[in-house]
Amino acid sequence: MRINKYLSDAGVCSRRKADEHILNGKIKINGRVAVLGDTAEESDKVTFKERPVNLSENKIIYALYKPRGIISTASDERGRKNVLDLVPKSPRVYPVGRLDKESEGLMLLTNDGDFAHKLSHPKHGSEKEYQVTFYAKRDISKDLIVSKLIKGMLIDGVIMKAKNVEILKSDGNRHIVNLVLTTGHNRQIRKMCDKIGLVIAKLERIRISNLKINDLKIKPGEYKKISIGEIQYDN
Repeated sequence: MRINKYLSDAGVCSRRKADEHILNGKIKINGRVAVLGDTAEESDKVTFKERPVNLSENKIIYALYKPRGIISTASDERGRKNVLDLVPKSPRVYPVGRLDKESEGLMLLTNDGDFAHKLSHPKHGSEKEYQVTFYAKRDISKDLIVSKLIKGMLIDGVIMKAKNVEILKSDGNRHIVNLVLTTGHNRQIRKMCDKIGLVIAKLERIRISNLKINDLKIKPGEYKKISIGEIQYDN
């Protein structure tokens, strides 16, 4: 198999991150520095930063309620607490997608590279639902807010938009909405809201595909082991 998939299946990192490690010369196959496109099998000796990497036999998926203030990357140069500090250390897992530090809610962590790739890749269109509380900096109607978020806008060279927006509650310039995305651009909701003059007070991911955080009955900082059969996705 390709070396980036090998590293993903071993729970080291995502395929995209694996490509970065390969380009930076951190991966070796049988003592040779790996290059993009290399392949590796179980019989090969693969190392990451000189540490052995073995394929994971047991596939694990954790559903985690990420609290605010915790970063969602697998490591941090500044030593800040991350989501891996909230789940068992072995077998090693990594996050599927991300939530920014000030956001909270449902995240999945796994050592199953194929599952992570299929769930997070935009072409599969897996839905993620968020409950967002925001304040309008200027007078703007509820209907116009919904229209702008669904129609989309050009940000960072791409069109960012929501699949669906439902206003749950409005009180003056304060609104609570449920918003569904099928793409995962970096800080997408925050950038969209900022573009139309909305200041986010709270952002919580409440659903990934058919998996709802309320059904899991977990609190911030807690996790639950789930099976792949509990999640609907395009395989």
